[in-house]
Amino acid sequence: MTAYGKTVLVTGAAGFIGSHLVDALLQKRATVIGVDNLSTGRSDFLDKAMLDDRFSFQELDLLEDDLTPLLQKADTVYHLAANPDVRSGAEDTRPHFDQNVVATYRLLEWCRRAKVPKFVFASTSTVYGDAAVMPTPEDYGPLLPISIYGASKLACEALVSSYGHQYSMRSVIFRFANVVGPRSTHNVLHDFVRKLNEDPESLEILGAEPGTCKSYIHVSDTVNGILKGSEKAEGLVEVFNIGSRDWTFVKDIADTVVDKMGLQGTEYRWTGGVEGGGGWIGDVRKMLLSAKKLEKAGWSPKLTSSEAIELAVMEILSE
Repeated sequence: MTAYGKTVLVTGAAGFIGSHLVDALLQKRATVIGVDNLSTGRSDFLDKAMLDDRFSFQELDLLEDDLTPLLQKADTVYHLAANPDVRSGAEDTRPHFDQNVVATYRLLEWCRRAKVPKFVFASTSTVYGDAAVMPTPEDYGPLLPISIYGASKLACEALVSSYGHQYSMRSVIFRFANVVGPRSTHNVLHDFVRKLNEDPESLEILGAEPGTCKSYIHVSDTVNGILKGSEKAEGLVEVFNIGSRDWTFVKDIADTVVDKMGLQGTEYRWTGGVEGGGGWIGDVRKMLLSAKKLEKAGWSPKLTSSEAIELAVMEILSE
């Protein structure tokens, strides 16, 4: 078995990060079973993978279907399926609970019964809430999320940890900074591009100038981090941050998008912000992760936050 698993199952395989992970695992010569209900993922994101005879795809829903037969073959499960819309939790809390917590519980139960040796979980920087320590290390606490999304992911982390310890299922948890790049379907970059296509002279920006300040990482660096952390994890349950070493303001992102779209004289209209400057209720104002633990394992981000955003904007505009 390779460090990545000889036969792996990826949930959320047709999603933004999931589809890139599938491509990378196939490059590592793993046999990959992709699972997605295609509610937010897109089958065309898997066009390249479908050309590889080591890849198979199943359109299944973790809340409705039983994955046990597929898991009998798996050495490692990469669980990326989730409700990715951070903002939506303020208005409708149930989808985050069902699609994150319940789906993860069901998957862990199936993995326990199938005796899957290794479980890799995609979590988020939002589990830290408004952290008092920057850059924030993995052992920071207490973890007090300020969004339903962050809370649901933290609940999933607790489940993953408990199953890992109770059933000797080696588990790796990755907490991502804001991930950008091709195949993303919604984030601040997409919002700005869409708004500027509709009105190049004026851009509405959520929050108060200069906006929130956060770390951004390109999906290529993210996937490399997942592979490296999965390979180097030593403990029964390991947690790794994945993020760039710097951060950037929303205003700087707006400037980059305007510049790459070749616009001039665009007026910024700030909405004023909520709860001390966040763009929406539950929006963390500052976020910078310490990735020193993963860097000690041999990984490092190739792009800064600004470089990742610039590249991602160009990729969005070329799609």
